[in-house]
Amino acid sequence: MKLRLEVLGQLVPWTAPNCLRQQILLIRLAINAFTLIELLVVIGIIALLAALLLQSLARAKATAQSTVCKSNLRQLGLSLQMFLSENHYYPVNPFQTQPLSPPSSDRLWLGKLVREGLGISQPSTNFHQQGVWRCPSARWSDSMRRGDVTQLTDYGYNDDKVTGKGPKDAANKFGLEGHYVPDANLASTWPFRPIAESEVVAPGDMMAIGDCFEGNALFRRTSIDFFEDLGNTLTRHQGKGNVVFCDGHVESPTLKFLFEDTTDTALARWNRDHQPHPEKW
Repeated sequence: MKLRLEVLGQLVPWTAPNCLRQQILLIRLAINAFTLIELLVVIGIIALLAALLLQSLARAKATAQSTVCKSNLRQLGLSLQMFLSENHYYPVNPFQTQPLSPPSSDRLWLGKLVREGLGISQPSTNFHQQGVWRCPSARWSDSMRRGDVTQLTDYGYNDDKVTGKGPKDAANKFGLEGHYVPDANLASTWPFRPIAESEVVAPGDMMAIGDCFEGNALFRRTSIDFFEDLGNTLTRHQGKGNVVFCDGHVESPTLKFLFEDTTDTALARWNRDHQPHPEKW
């Protein structure tokens, strides 16, 4: 540090000793430094901003994944329309066989739709876990994954054959799986005959394919509690479920509206005659 010092009436330069310069520098640093409280406040603000940013990123990721899921369902809805235009009936979905038929089996709605709707004549054995069949938000529990993971599916078909008293109560079934045929000769192959396109009274208000929370390619009305331990049911789409209707449009109703609402409006969406049929649940 240089100062000007008056010596014998003249101003001459003066250089401070090193020790004095160091003390002056330390004083300046102390004056400019943060106090502990100020430092803690800054750290707290940074942590708060980081938390807000992470929440925003998580919401943005969930929204993007839900958008992909809805796009998948929209494509599956288009493939269903293609199937209907060729056949004028909905794919049947009979009982599984023992040993289990693979998802690509022509017995099941998955196999029917991938071949006749999407035009893939020889689907791979795990086609139902790829591309438009895979919901990016779906996560399955360890117990589900310890089972036969080759059967796990993210989307399900509106199928009510096991509700109420089961398939033998054929007069009280209004899903898309088909009409039950109580014939012993057919029981091992095709115990259901198809639902004609004309039987769906309100295609714009009947659900066809939706998020499957059981991993079994079925989309059916069941208590949310039943699904909860099977995967990320409650968080897959932030408390909602994505669904494509028989006319091809996609909606995202809440899980409570889908599975627990008992109003006529909520129940009628499951049934091809567009009636609530509360007795079947």
